[in-house]
Amino acid sequence: MPFVITEKCLGERYASCMQVCPVYCIYPGEYEGKLFAVIDPKLCINCGACVPECPTEAIIENPKEDPVFAAINAKLAPLWKGRPLPPVRPIPGPPRGNRES
Repeated sequence: MPFVITEKCLGERYASCMQVCPVYCIYPGEYEGKLFAVIDPKLCINCGACVPECPTEAIIENPKEDPVFAAINAKLAPLWKGRPLPPVRPIPGPPRGNRES
């Protein structure tokens, strides 16, 4: 099962997960007007390299834990694929608290 980025990332997006993904299947974008990232479920190899990189613990292993955001990841991944990676936000950068970016 592919990993999923959940609502905890919404407005936060540190982007370090994108840098460590060996198959580059994590894409940046905006959702509901806030910075966000998604994992492409068709390309994810379930390695888990992204999980320890996320300071907001927004990445989950099982899509069944959050089917709503699993569907959002699957829907947005093809639309966001190929976008340039954003700069990594320093960790521990202060949480943005899901504010508008």
